[in-house]
Amino acid sequence: MSTAILAAVAVILCILFRILNVSAQPQKPTIWCGDNNFLENILKISPLLNEPYIPTRLWGFSGHVQTILHSVIGRVKCPWPIGERVFLTLQDGTTLTYDLYQPLDTSFPDDVSVAICPGICNTSESVYIRTFVHWAQCHGYRCAVLNHVGALSKVPVTAPRIFSYGSTDDFHAMLLNLICRHPNTKLVCVGFSLGGNIVTKYLGESGKIKHPNIMGGISICQGYNAIEGTKWLLNWQNFRRFYLYVMTENMKNIILRHSKMLLNEDIKQRHNLSENEIISAATLPELDEAYTRRVHGFGSVSELYKWSSSINYINSIEHPVIFINAKDDPIVPEPLLQPVRDISMEKPNTAHIELMHGGHLGFYEGGFIYPNPITWLDRTLVALIGSLALNYDDKIIKSRSNIQT
Repeated sequence: MSTAILAAVAVILCILFRILNVSAQPQKPTIWCGDNNFLENILKISPLLNEPYIPTRLWGFSGHVQTILHSVIGRVKCPWPIGERVFLTLQDGTTLTYDLYQPLDTSFPDDVSVAICPGICNTSESVYIRTFVHWAQCHGYRCAVLNHVGALSKVPVTAPRIFSYGSTDDFHAMLLNLICRHPNTKLVCVGFSLGGNIVTKYLGESGKIKHPNIMGGISICQGYNAIEGTKWLLNWQNFRRFYLYVMTENMKNIILRHSKMLLNEDIKQRHNLSENEIISAATLPELDEAYTRRVHGFGSVSELYKWSSSINYINSIEHPVIFINAKDDPIVPEPLLQPVRDISMEKPNTAHIELMHGGHLGFYEGGFIYPNPITWLDRTLVALIGSLALNYDDKIIKSRSNIQT
């Protein structure tokens, strides 16, 4: 009996050893950037990119554990920053909100605002947003965080729509209001996951006049291509179907929570919606077929996904932009990153930073069991904002020098 127990314990330990990937070692980030001047400006303010990222020793080398802990527990000792909730009424009747946080360190010489777009179904109340906002405030930055329409349970939906994967209108409205409040501020657009897709698409799409004070954008853990990404998520390999199920349920809950506005009889008839089909949808493509593509006027889910995917807009971006991904992200598989690597090597003012570990928006750092309160991502994002500010000032100085000569 004792031999059998020892054998069972050995098997369990081997499985845990493999799942936790404890044999892995810290590695430096890989940077894809064909623009040497841009890369030099990045590394001047962000030298930590030349250092190994050291995940929490016991479990930080597992992309699954990083992802799940991030979504369930969030940050350790996460502060709650104090800000102002701004309410906007858009032309279609939508009530849009964003939270505005002023800098805690007022000695910073420049007025810099960070416009933040959270991930799918997330808001300013999401713990990873709160931690980053507080860290940015401590370094002299103002933060504006978009609350995706419908995601805040205490804010009613006042028009027959919620946020979508590819619409940049809400983010644009926040920027316009932010600039009205602070006309001289310089802007950095930061997007997490779905928010990274929206920020990237916003910077690359035509039709919206971008403010001249936008210094650049940073995207974290987005998937770039919704059509190809969905094919991977529909596969059970690496438990991707599980993550797809969670995202589907979160989206479905928002729709059903606001069903009096979103699924009244007039709206259902206008868009040919079936509440039963929405409730029974088991995947995002099924939910998007039953609801999203109909409400937004697309003939098919493929049309919706093509329009939404930032990969189709990156080449048109004129601002500096930095992309960050982890190779062990269970939601964004590595094959989706290759097009961005190629673009970053060819396109000026573009960089792609890849980490071997970190999961999806995790990037916990330090410690054996308990990680540091501030993550590698928090530290890096604040540094990269400084890098974009340096790059912006450098271009202005060169431009003035050229005019004088």
